Amino acid sequence: MKKVYHALCKAEVAICAVGFMFLVAFIFVSAILRSFRLSVSWNIDLAMFFLAWVSFLGADIAWRSGQLVGIDIIVRRLPFKLQKIIDIFVYVVIFAALIIIAVFGFRLMITEKLRTYQSIPIPFSLMTLSLVVAALSMLLSTILKVKQAVLEIAGNGKGGTR
Repeated sequence: MKKVYHALCKAEVAICAVGFMFLVAFIFVSAILRSFRLSVSWNIDLAMFFLAWVSFLGADIAWRSGQLVGIDIIVRRLPFKLQKIIDIFVYVVIFAALIIIAVFGFRLMITEKLRTYQSIPIPFSLMTLSLVVAALSMLLSTILKVKQAVLEIAGNGKGGTR
């Protein structure tokens, strides 16, 4: 199971890296062409597509590695077990929000299946799929964070403070 999860994590990072390169390339080419008074509208549509995928998958990468902004000025002064209990509570709230995002993102994806981009024949639902995939990936990351916090509580507070 761990090997599959790590493979998914590596794939997610690779997709983000390649998507970011395409995003930058499309915007750069569009800017260069615009300076010659040439408009290529499909560049912007593809850049929007890659922006959605890179941002949402990047959010999971940041969440998984603990690089999201957090305010813990009060919590870090509490006892270790209480810190972990608060962490679990926050994870449960995030888990509930991610379920809502996944459900409504899926509904949006279904309603957008007939809509296409203005300049390219790609269904708009492929862009909204990024929201669903990222929410599901973040749900898995959240479950693993809860498991880790429970194991740390069970380990009698080994690990010190934040």
